[in-house]
Amino acid sequence: MSEGSLTRSTLVATVIFAVSIGLGLFAVLRDPAIGADVMTLFRDQVAGQILSDSLPVLAFKIFLNNLTACTLLFLGGASLGIATVLILAMNGLLIGAVAELMRQQQGLLFIAAALIPHGIFEIPSFLIAGGLGLLLGRALMAEWYGGGDAAAAAVPLARLFIRVVVPLLAVAAVVEVFITPVVVLMIT
Repeated sequence: MSEGSLTRSTLVATVIFAVSIGLGLFAVLRDPAIGADVMTLFRDQVAGQILSDSLPVLAFKIFLNNLTACTLLFLGGASLGIATVLILAMNGLLIGAVAELMRQQQGLLFIAAALIPHGIFEIPSFLIAGGLGLLLGRALMAEWYGGGDAAAAAVPLARLFIRVVVPLLAVAAVVEVFITPVVVLMIT
C-alpha cells in the first residue's frame, strides 16, 4: 500500500460520504417529515441508550460506538468494498438529514458548534476507515484475479487502522463529551 493509494481511496470515501450528505439534506428539504423521522429514530435507538450515563462512561460508549462503525467500514472491504460503500452512504444520508433538520430549527452556527469540535477528529477517522476498507476490497479483487495477496495487504491496513483511526476516535469521544457541549452552550 502506498500513501497515494490511501489518499485516493480516502478521497473516494469522502466523495461517497459527501454526496450522501447532500442527498440527505435534499430529502429533508423536500419532505421535512423525513428529518423528523430520522431524529426520532436517533433519539430512541442511540441517544436514549447512552445519554443517561456519567460523562466518562458516556465518552467510552461513544468511543465504542464509533469504533464499531469504523471497524465495520474497514472490514466491509471483505465484501469487495460493497459494505464499506453502503455504510458510508447510510451514515452520510443520516447526517445530512439530521443536519438539515437542525439547520431549520437551530441554524448553521448551532450545527457548527455541535459538530466541529469533535468532528475534526471523528470525521477523518471515519473517512480513513472507509478508505482502508476500499483498499481491502481492492486487495481482495486483485487476489481474485491472481494479482496479489489480500491477507498480506490487510496487515499494513490493519496496523494503520490501529495507529491512526483508533486514537482519533478516542480523542473525538473525549472532545464530544467534555468540550462540544461547552461550545454549544456558548452559542445558545
